[in-house]
Amino acid sequence: MRRKTKMIHGGVTGDEQTGAVSVPIYQVSTYKQDSVGNHRGYEYSRTGNPTRAALESVIADLENGKAGFAFGSGMAAISTVMMLLDSGDHIVMTDDVYGGTYRLMTKVLNRFNLNHSYVDTSYPEKAEAAITDKTKALYVETPTNPLLKITDIAKMAEIAKKHDLLLIVDNTFATPYWQQPLDLGADIVLHSATKYIGGHSDVVAGLVAVHSSELAERIHFIQNSVGGVLGPQDSWLLMRGIKTLALRMEAIEANTKKIVEFLQGHDQVSSIYYPGLSDHRGHDIALGQAQGFGGMISFDVGSGERAEKVLKTVKYFTLAESLGAVESLISLPAKMTHASIPADRRAELGITDGLIRISVGIEDSEDLVEDLKQALNE
Repeated sequence: MRRKTKMIHGGVTGDEQTGAVSVPIYQVSTYKQDSVGNHRGYEYSRTGNPTRAALESVIADLENGKAGFAFGSGMAAISTVMMLLDSGDHIVMTDDVYGGTYRLMTKVLNRFNLNHSYVDTSYPEKAEAAITDKTKALYVETPTNPLLKITDIAKMAEIAKKHDLLLIVDNTFATPYWQQPLDLGADIVLHSATKYIGGHSDVVAGLVAVHSSELAERIHFIQNSVGGVLGPQDSWLLMRGIKTLALRMEAIEANTKKIVEFLQGHDQVSSIYYPGLSDHRGHDIALGQAQGFGGMISFDVGSGERAEKVLKTVKYFTLAESLGAVESLISLPAKMTHASIPADRRAELGITDGLIRISVGIEDSEDLVEDLKQALNE
């Protein structure tokens, strides 16, 4: 089954009893048992729900995994995966991670003695050098948020296998349409499904897919124990979003390329971060491990004052947190998505006050370019 077809026909897609072509929303908490301990596959919706199970089968298929899991948010998904580790364990992480991931590691999980080191995993040798005898996992975000750094997933898989580590990949920006980390050697892939997979700014969710039955059993145990599961209504919304994921990603990428071309020729833009540019560090790796470059662009306009002026002037780009929707969104990472990261750390990473991040939508590309043009020329 080819990728575009898999978006429609992957996993459980209908209802055998009624013939409905859409999985029903099972808005139910508990299930009748035929006798004590003898149920029909479901007993309590924290443990399993037919609508959520259908979604979980879809993400497993899209990522070519053994099993999938749906959570109440991307952060709930990341937190659950981190609970595979024990107190005293160490994890090597991409330095340019989402601010919420940074906050989780530095303000929450550190209190449980889960230790971490941030390194630029786009340099595999730096990641390997950070491994200690306590290290149990490598955590990679690629492309990263917001600087779009690219990490070689296959190379990281080699390092993980050499040192007997788990390789965890945040695939949110690339989506399972453009990139399949499990095929490249990752053990676990996760998504903030709030973003491209949902695609319509109407659901908050997280998804995980794993490559082995052993990991599936462990994550299901934690999911059921902790209980951060996705509800049936939101599960249904994600399945509906997935059906158009391929079309949306193709339209978004086409728009993104035109916007990048415009930004390249504008004298107010000092730096552009986009993996599709031939001079973007990691471009060749992205070309080899993904089928597309996505719809995220970050660019620097020189100062926070100028950046905020652009954000106030645009008409078609909505100033908002999040990304990956049908509507184009614009944000200032230093004061929004990455505000939880200390200023000195942001400066070290290159997240300047003048850095603008845009999530390109499916509007007419000419309208989007004209909107940015008038805002930058204001």
